[in-house]
Amino acid sequence: MMSAQERLERLEKLVDELHERSHDTPIIVEGLRDVAALKKLGITRNVVPLNKGSSVIAFSEDIAKRHPKAIILTDWDRKGGHLARLLLDALMGTDVKVDTDIRAKIVILSKKEIRDIESLPSLLSRLRRMELLKSGERSVVDG
Repeated sequence: MMSAQERLERLEKLVDELHERSHDTPIIVEGLRDVAALKKLGITRNVVPLNKGSSVIAFSEDIAKRHPKAIILTDWDRKGGHLARLLLDALMGTDVKVDTDIRAKIVILSKKEIRDIESLPSLLSRLRRMELLKSGERSVVDG
């Protein structure tokens, strides 16, 4: 079983990876709340909400015109899973190299505590608080 500290470290590493890759790769999310959540985590570049006004096919074709690769970061509820599959098929059909690994890793590390991207900042905060409390308890015992 993975400790809270280990989960926190792995999630923070994934956030760092998203930040780095966002310089040249679009991160596709479902909506504006997801954009805001990633912004709270310091990911401010290339976060693209799925346009509600256009089809997944049209959206994917637009991405393909500008980028050779993309990261799908939809929620992991039923709707988000369905959108991820539609986007994956549509983007691969336009020869865009698609990354769904980060999404899958976040799903595993969130341990069903959260089901969407907009809850990711609060999960990270909660894990950080747990670690601070734990380290505070150790220093009291050690002191």
